[in-house]
Amino acid sequence: MSDTLPYATRFGSNSGQSTSRRDGVAKVTGAATFAADNHPQGLLYAVYVPATIARGRVTHLDVAAAKAHPGVVEVMTPQNRPALAGDPDSKPFMFAFRFEALQDDTVRYANQPIALVLGETIEAATEGARLLNPQYQVMPPRVGLDAEAPYKVVVGNFGRPGETVHGDVAAGHAAAVQSVDVTYETPAQYHNAMETHAVVASWDGDQLTLDMPHQAIVMSRGVFGYYFGIPAENVLLRSPYLGGGFGSKSIANGPQVLAILAARMTGRPVKLMLRRDQMFGPVGHRGATRQRLRIGIDEAGHMTVLEHEALAATSTFDDFVENAANASQGLYAAGALRSAHEGVRIDIGTPGPMRAPGEASGSAALECAMDEMAERAGLDPLEFRLRNYAETEPGTGKPYSSKALRACYAQGAERFGWAGRPLKPRQMRDEQGMLVGWGMGTALFPAPMFAAQARATLRPDGSGLVETAAADMGQGAWTALAQIAADGLGLPLDKVEFRSGSSDLPDGGIAGGSGHTATAGTALHAAGVDAVRQLTAMAVSDPASPLFGAGNASIVARDGRLFVAEDASRSDSYADILARAGGQALVGTGSGGRAPEAAGRHAMYSHGAVFAEVKVDPDLFQIRVTRLVGAFAAGRIINPKLANSQLYGGMIWGISFALHEEARFDPRTGRIMNADFAGYHIPVNADVKGLEVITVHEDDPFVNALGIKGVGEIGITGTVGAIGNAIWHATGTRIRRFPIRIEDLLAHA
Repeated sequence: MSDTLPYATRFGSNSGQSTSRRDGVAKVTGAATFAADNHPQGLLYAVYVPATIARGRVTHLDVAAAKAHPGVVEVMTPQNRPALAGDPDSKPFMFAFRFEALQDDTVRYANQPIALVLGETIEAATEGARLLNPQYQVMPPRVGLDAEAPYKVVVGNFGRPGETVHGDVAAGHAAAVQSVDVTYETPAQYHNAMETHAVVASWDGDQLTLDMPHQAIVMSRGVFGYYFGIPAENVLLRSPYLGGGFGSKSIANGPQVLAILAARMTGRPVKLMLRRDQMFGPVGHRGATRQRLRIGIDEAGHMTVLEHEALAATSTFDDFVENAANASQGLYAAGALRSAHEGVRIDIGTPGPMRAPGEASGSAALECAMDEMAERAGLDPLEFRLRNYAETEPGTGKPYSSKALRACYAQGAERFGWAGRPLKPRQMRDEQGMLVGWGMGTALFPAPMFAAQARATLRPDGSGLVETAAADMGQGAWTALAQIAADGLGLPLDKVEFRSGSSDLPDGGIAGGSGHTATAGTALHAAGVDAVRQLTAMAVSDPASPLFGAGNASIVARDGRLFVAEDASRSDSYADILARAGGQALVGTGSGGRAPEAAGRHAMYSHGAVFAEVKVDPDLFQIRVTRLVGAFAAGRIINPKLANSQLYGGMIWGISFALHEEARFDPRTGRIMNADFAGYHIPVNADVKGLEVITVHEDDPFVNALGIKGVGEIGITGTVGAIGNAIWHATGTRIRRFPIRIEDLLAHA
């Protein structure tokens, strides 16, 4: 089959269409089966007991009282916990964290599991957990970024360097005629997907079946196999539906492992589903940061230096430091660049990847600092960014695989009306007398790929079946991947069955890093191409086929038929070709991933620009985001409806980051004081107005075979800074901590 023909010509036009979610009806009607909806026979209910202190040890649990309660079957504590084959304090895999699984009586943070109660009913297990009445030896908690001396990060998250330097930083500072030196802080933020973490675990000998929401379905088999001493192939993990993930459902955690261990201990299936307040501790979060940015410019407003240092909170027993300073790499042209990270160990659960890890926090500070530099130089913020536009990746000099950021700036600014923005702050009011401010921020996120496999089957009736263990946590993978697969097979979408969400299928890779559609999609596409290639070989060598003798290179596949490219009257249906060959199904396989040399030659990112309008009450300083316009370039858009949905979601999260979201710690106890939706604020419908997304056309011939980048995380990265800058433009007050609160503005009134 010719590789010179356009993709749509070869495989149809399912891609690029705003197809509605294939799983939407099941979700809204309740037919979708999430992890906790599984009720195998003999099920026990597990409730984990969270520590109510942040540092110390457990001195007593009233196990007898708990076990005496009707319906309580067992209580697991450090004294009777069965042994694990793998050490929970080891890190045997890149995506493994150290966690608490009742190794001993030590308490390392509030909400840590200190016991597990099993009951015939959830009510019995809950009451049994209450009756344990834990007693503690309490030590003073370490809370906040100043609690301990920081340490230098040498190797950061997932192998990234803790410090990166390009050029002569000292010379860049010396050459600057104007500069800013500012510090921003971002808070701890906690994953709060609609579906909390859950698991239903069943053992059959040494065969383990897990129903749980997971973002890395096949990879996790080896992780759980390690902890329980069984081969990875003995683990069946089913995760057809996820109610959100944001990074937290990609890594094994203590409560899950304890529930699986309890199922082995009792010989019965066990279900555990975390309460909302239990999400604040053992399942990861975005760590708090303090970031210092120093920017210098020359007489023409060109940056001589950009230095970004980040201090981030992590736990006392593991290393995951929010790599916020990396947001300054890869975006703006500067004579010298430096990003560096330090960590501080405090009594919290270990942070982890949370939607746009590093880039969300880092870009919030960077984009505000860029506006402060623009103000110092007397330049419009957009003009300042354009003066420092990078034509190649800063520091490395690599060409971008594609970069339509100029078009994002232009289209976003035009739609927003940026040209009418006054340079000085506090110059605009609406008809009600509200202060009006306009701000902007640049959006940037890497375009990674992982490894994946897929299988495509052409059935005797001419329909298709495609299979890969992908994860749909709300981003629409079931739909977008099916569209790619249908085009790969040359079939209409309604003729393709898509199977996913189970570890006994080919490995669909990781749903994370905004790389899932690209990774699993290229595998599915390749599998479809392989199947059609085999089918074509059958047809052109079959004297009974109208395509006999045509040769593979002249054949195209479309709508379940093969055509001669130069003579569309010569065609043959899939069903007829297969019938003449004996009526057997035909199977193609494919893999996804990017060759290392491809990534080495080019810098690969999605780009964007976000423009924000806020209105601020001049007396009460209540803040409203009244308009957001985001323009994004992310390669080939497979499904505009779903892509826009992801971009909207990212921008809404940006509103949350800028104005609402913050975990508040009690300095006396180390406990989170707002571990619920009443106190942990996120935006509601009334907070989101005037949201608009523009997807800028972009062809990327290098990023992967399909030209796909990602849209899941980039929407946050420009939005937070844009809102912070708009608040300054409205009020004339620069707040350097997020979320920006009414009392922050009142303090400067």
